[in-house]
Amino acid sequence: MDLPLWTAAPFALLLLGVAALPIAAGHWWHSNRHKALVVVLLAVPVAVYLAASGPEAWGALVHEWEDYGSFMVMLTALYAIAGGIAVGGTVPGKPWANTAILAAGAVLANLIGTTGASMVLIRPLLRANAGRDRVTHLPVFFIFVVSNTGGLLTPLGDPPLFLGFLQGVDFFWTLRLWPEWLAVNLTLLGVFFALDTVQSRREVRRGVPTTVDAVTVRAVRGWGLNGPLLLGVVAAVVGQKYLPKPACELVMLALTAVSVAFTPKAVRAANQFTWGPIVEVAVLFAGIFTTMVPALLLLKLHGDRVPLTEPWQFFWATGLLSSVLDNAPTYLTLATLAADGHPIAWLPANRPDVLAAVSCGAVFMGAGTYIGNGPNFMVKAIAEENGYAMPSFFGYVAYSGAVLLPTFAAVTWVFFR
Repeated sequence: MDLPLWTAAPFALLLLGVAALPIAAGHWWHSNRHKALVVVLLAVPVAVYLAASGPEAWGALVHEWEDYGSFMVMLTALYAIAGGIAVGGTVPGKPWANTAILAAGAVLANLIGTTGASMVLIRPLLRANAGRDRVTHLPVFFIFVVSNTGGLLTPLGDPPLFLGFLQGVDFFWTLRLWPEWLAVNLTLLGVFFALDTVQSRREVRRGVPTTVDAVTVRAVRGWGLNGPLLLGVVAAVVGQKYLPKPACELVMLALTAVSVAFTPKAVRAANQFTWGPIVEVAVLFAGIFTTMVPALLLLKLHGDRVPLTEPWQFFWATGLLSSVLDNAPTYLTLATLAADGHPIAWLPANRPDVLAAVSCGAVFMGAGTYIGNGPNFMVKAIAEENGYAMPSFFGYVAYSGAVLLPTFAAVTWVFFR
């Protein structure tokens, strides 16, 4: 079955809307109801067309809807449970402390996922720097490191790697990617520390305070209940390989309900917790998962026409597509293409260099846009709720291009050429 190229147009229009509407009609776009209207207008015709195009197209759409359901259950569980953990203490909004938070997130992302680490650490970072006025770079670099590049070392870190695990890649295989992980994250942390130091010194000269007392009552509240619940979500994610749907999703929903019911309201109040960011992600990604189906089908049907043979080619092809498509199905598509008719589990023993390139491309370059990875939009929404002015879609792309493209070019030269 083939699809005409125009079937990918609604996906392109949705991306354009996400990029342009906040600039052209910011007040209107701010409402999640209006976002939902745009999603319905673009996604429903795609769903109807695919349903009428035969069982293969309809099956692909249903598969993406199932993935969307699992994706949103996991994100909601991590968002709600991590939102019940208030990290307090006296946190100075200084470059060394901010860099330490990002570094901790890069490690934590491999244990509870980029979403879990993002939800645990983003609010402490924002609170610590609430007295500063040069702060746009803080959540942007947080997205780079904690929400994306930090999660390379385990299948728990990022959804693409978990898909590889489900396809037979050994759980510990990604640990061999520690040189790439270390190189990228040390580079980004170094750039961040230098930039934050410059911005902080400018504020000191202008008399803006750079230390905020973020004391709650204890250093960490809510961990006794929500810490084990987070570990339960991680166990449920791993269990998806062994249990039929929707057993693990039901477990995650139950853990979420326990957290919502029994976490003290004062803890969530300390985090300024609201459901707005996760609702925004749910609405936009419903449209993305639906409208991207024709684009993914076209990629699968015609991907073999693209001459991809070398690791660096797979790194950039996977990465660039991961910036605009969801990085999990992009990983699966490019890994399948690289396996050349074999199962993906064939790659670690026979083409480990290519699997490493696909893995790094999907994880690293998910940071390229707000839609490249689920936590990106969540961090953006939380930052805006806390009064941080975030770049527009195109502004973020310019920011990420200036910082990430030279970093990834160096990675290509060192590891994948």
